[in-house]
Amino acid sequence: MASLATWVGSLALGVSLLSGTASAADLAIALGSIGRDVDEMRGQLDAFQKATGHTVRIVTMPASTTDQFGQYRLWLSAGNKDVDVYRTDVIWAPQLAANLVDLSDAMKDVVGQHLPAVIQSQTVDGKLVAMPLFGDAPALYYRKDLLEKYGREVPKTWKELTETAKLIQDGERQAGNAQLNGFVFQGAAYEGLTCDALEWVASNGGGQIVSPEGEITINNPKAAEALDLAKSWVGTIAPQGVLGYMEEESRGVWQTGNAVFMRNWPYAYPLGQSDDSPVKGKFDAVPLPAGDSGKSAACLGGWNLAISQFSENKDAAIELVKFLTSAESQKSRALGTARLPTIPALYDDPEIKEKQPLVAKWKEVFENATPRPSAPTKAKYNEVSQQFWTAANKTLAGQGTASANLEDLERQLRRLKRNAW
Repeated sequence: MASLATWVGSLALGVSLLSGTASAADLAIALGSIGRDVDEMRGQLDAFQKATGHTVRIVTMPASTTDQFGQYRLWLSAGNKDVDVYRTDVIWAPQLAANLVDLSDAMKDVVGQHLPAVIQSQTVDGKLVAMPLFGDAPALYYRKDLLEKYGREVPKTWKELTETAKLIQDGERQAGNAQLNGFVFQGAAYEGLTCDALEWVASNGGGQIVSPEGEITINNPKAAEALDLAKSWVGTIAPQGVLGYMEEESRGVWQTGNAVFMRNWPYAYPLGQSDDSPVKGKFDAVPLPAGDSGKSAACLGGWNLAISQFSENKDAAIELVKFLTSAESQKSRALGTARLPTIPALYDDPEIKEKQPLVAKWKEVFENATPRPSAPTKAKYNEVSQQFWTAANKTLAGQGTASANLEDLERQLRRLKRNAW
């Protein structure tokens, strides 16, 4: 695999051969801020600028994916020309497709490198509306030192996690560590809770909210049982404040050494192992626990790059997207921030195996991840997800039972669906 520097050199050569017709463009790319994503992107953009003569400005978005989506939809519906490239969530393609450039022809020589399922997820009505930047599938982070101290195995089920987290939390608090929590996750009312709650429900045999065929399936005893278990965590093994946690709030508690377990995405791994981290060398990560189904369910995540139809620099934007989604750029991203490649060959790369072991062993988890129901619900997915995360958050907060909230959710989704999605 060529290095990013070699790729930049070849890109520069290609641009120089076209110098008679190419001209420098001023581009803007919008992306959310989480972990080191912005710093990592800036480094790759600097390399792209040096190679091409184009300039690229980052438009930093809020950390909440829900807020990002709302802003993107406003800008695109208004025909905003100020943003050329959008970093988009894997679930947004059907909802934003009408205002995005079809990349099928521009990317025809490279799409075959990527996982077909990811390319398919970004294809709407036969048009490729975004290219994969990186994939995502969450992990259960655990404190090796604390599990060893209490003679406990890594939990394989959510019920085992509940018991182990309580045992260690209580033991440490009695020993004077009053700040220690058993488990932190994403409990705020936003898209991240849809991911967490879908994992609890799906791993317990409760389905995927809406089936691939478009049937509303969420109102069932297995789903209610999963949410009831999660509700039992709040105020016991999880702090009451978890009802407001997104990814970075969870990581903040975990990385300061104040949690036994954490559910989060792979980006948190290298940050936890950084030199200034109190938990460096004290933790590891495994696939999420299983529910009563006996299977783990990791929500399929990932981010892509889409080009606005209103961009006045589409050719340069295509150059940028091709550069950032290349194998060389994906390898650099995996090494720097543990972002999962969407190019399968990279999981066998010796350097990635050595320097980012979590990435190297996460191929199967990513390939078998559970998708959110954006495909069957199409343009209404955002409303479906909002109704689901609201029901989950209410349940966690003790505002109604899981079964009552799911019954109400089913009624809301039936109104939303009416005759068809």
